[in-house]
Amino acid sequence: MTSLAARRTAVAVDQPGRRASRSRRTLWNLAATAVIWGTSLFVVALWVAGAGIQSLLGFDAETLNTLGRLTGLVSANLLLYQVLLMARVPLFERGFGRDEITRMHRLVGFWSFSLLMAHIVLLVLGYAAQAAVNPFVQLWQFVWDYPGMLLATAGTGLLVLVVVTSIRKARRRLRYESWHLLHLYGYLGVGLAIPHMLWTGADFIQNPGATVYWWTLWAVAAASVLVFRVGQPVWRSMRHAVRVVSVVPDGRNGVSVRLRGRDMQRLKAQAGQFFVWRFLDGPGWTRGHPYSLAAAPVGNDLVIAAKIVGDGTERLTRLRPGTRALIEGPYGTMTGDVREGRKLLMIGAGAGVAPLTALLASEDYRRGEAVLLTRDHSDADGMRLDEISRLTTTRGLRHYTLNGPRDKSRATWLPASHHAWTGAALLRRLAPDLENYDVFLCGPNPWMAAVHADLREAGVPERRIHSEAFAV
Repeated sequence: MTSLAARRTAVAVDQPGRRASRSRRTLWNLAATAVIWGTSLFVVALWVAGAGIQSLLGFDAETLNTLGRLTGLVSANLLLYQVLLMARVPLFERGFGRDEITRMHRLVGFWSFSLLMAHIVLLVLGYAAQAAVNPFVQLWQFVWDYPGMLLATAGTGLLVLVVVTSIRKARRRLRYESWHLLHLYGYLGVGLAIPHMLWTGADFIQNPGATVYWWTLWAVAAASVLVFRVGQPVWRSMRHAVRVVSVVPDGRNGVSVRLRGRDMQRLKAQAGQFFVWRFLDGPGWTRGHPYSLAAAPVGNDLVIAAKIVGDGTERLTRLRPGTRALIEGPYGTMTGDVREGRKLLMIGAGAGVAPLTALLASEDYRRGEAVLLTRDHSDADGMRLDEISRLTTTRGLRHYTLNGPRDKSRATWLPASHHAWTGAALLRRLAPDLENYDVFLCGPNPWMAAVHADLREAGVPERRIHSEAFAV
């Protein structure tokens, strides 16, 4: 076992490396932000150059038309970023991280759809007013008489389907696999909507520079999907030849899978990161599922763990040794590089405990300087218990369980057994010098939001709270 003096030296030596890593992440973030702002301002400049402001001040049919052009341009740009944000482009993955990308994807998606609807309504009303015809007649003429509009109509229908099924109430009624398949139709919807923009849109074809700009950006978006969502995963999967080694139960409703490949160190995976996994074990293998590393990468081995909550996780229990796995990743920024302080507070629920134990096994800290809070419905549901016990014995980890039924009388992340406590007060009790901790948080999104709010109330700075969300 490493001595305390050696650990202190390791922590001290590691600080320059962490600072360098944070500097790199800052530069990636600045670059990604600059790209988004630069292209967005270019789109607005196109509208201004097309006499957008003058038309806006006319307060007539042309005002509706110019607003329709503006909403169409912004919607097209946001649709572009819908594709790029989910294409696993390294610039955005490293610049924003998966958690931020997930939030941006949802926000950008609903804004682009809303602006698309406004674009349609405004242009129909504007053209109808100019031609003195019924708006429904004008809509019919748009669809049948304008190049590319039949394709755009079909694309709009697909985008409506994606948006409706992404509303939280509708999403809860769908199996993840069904929702994911429907969500992929968004790519087809965007593809069908593009031609009418490039064939008939004045802001797309009248200015040669604008034409080059839009064709280039959409070509880059399409290439990004092919390269980073298809080509790179296939190449890495063939190169590393990852296969299942063993499958074992992990808690009452969980499972752990150990996998092995060749030259796995070249992936540069870190504890706290995740891969998107596809197992070649039969029908349904094309559906990818994000699973975090449940142990720090060692040699050519990787370990993942999951709660059995649906078809995707249930099939993990049926995997046989030797089953081939296709991998995307590694992804995620919830790694030890983001640490600023000496102490660690890990808060996890369900399968969210897995990446936290991986981090605890790989990070440097002194005995008593790491705290793990775990939340499950019952003691029998706990995952990674053997690893947690080992860390408690060998590393001096302090482990507290918050198991039991949810407190339904109020919105909280605590169980009913802790009804007398507020979340902030309990956090302060378990970690009195909370300001000295970096907090890593992993679990269901609503639960993490409640914990996050109590951490902020307890005085933890935003920059010291680290989490990752996978759900859109």
